[in-house]
Amino acid sequence: MNIPTMASMMAEGKKPEILFWVGCAGSFDDRAKKITRAFTKILNEVEVNYAVLGTEESCTGDPAKRAGNEFAFQMAAYQNIEVLNAYAVKKIITTCPHCFNILANEYPELGGDYEVIHHSTFLQQLIDEGKVKMKGGGEFKGRRITYHDSCYLGRANGVYEAPRKVLEALDTELVEMKSCKTKGLCCGAGGAQMFKEDEPGVKRINAKRAEEVTDSKADIVAVACPFCMTMMKDGVTSDDPQAHSVKVFDLAELIAHGQGLEDIGM
Repeated sequence: MNIPTMASMMAEGKKPEILFWVGCAGSFDDRAKKITRAFTKILNEVEVNYAVLGTEESCTGDPAKRAGNEFAFQMAAYQNIEVLNAYAVKKIITTCPHCFNILANEYPELGGDYEVIHHSTFLQQLIDEGKVKMKGGGEFKGRRITYHDSCYLGRANGVYEAPRKVLEALDTELVEMKSCKTKGLCCGAGGAQMFKEDEPGVKRINAKRAEEVTDSKADIVAVACPFCMTMMKDGVTSDDPQAHSVKVFDLAELIAHGQGLEDIGM
């Protein structure tokens, strides 16, 4: 794939309009890498002038911050801010709500002031502008899709409608789970919970969320977060046999499939 880096573009005397912040999950997690590839295929298809940092990108420090290690967070943040400001970055797009939240809301006070957009909002803009069009091959005909609200996208930043607008572009039926939007149920990974053992309890949060998926009678769960992807995928393959047929995809994967850019195995 032709994915330019900031360093290579600068060496050619070019400056990208947008920096695509890939994030740790999108770089290293095998499932999240598929989201990264799908999104970059969309960016390439609509000829967005973008670049990635590549090996110059480091963790935003979000897990350290949520786990209470302010020192480690600031060390990571200052390192990233130094790189971003050196390239005079103005606009950042990311597929991770955790990266989105911390870059948009917590980097400015440390000297990193950028326009940060989550890919759900950016995809909605591309669809509204007519740059992204579905092929209409009926891939989603008769499918029921439900959307899982990411805590760091929804309740933390109020982004509820953009992901749903993106899904409306597909030839499918959008159904809501019992806990949605402002009353959405966490997948269980946020706040650095992804990296620690479960606390004592009767049922895992993602298993409970999978029950709501089953109740909605959806056969696809759309997510907009690599953390939610992991938790929802584990949830629908856990104790509830009725949820085992449910597939979990990111918004970018669904749109790329609808454009004929990616075969996600529907």
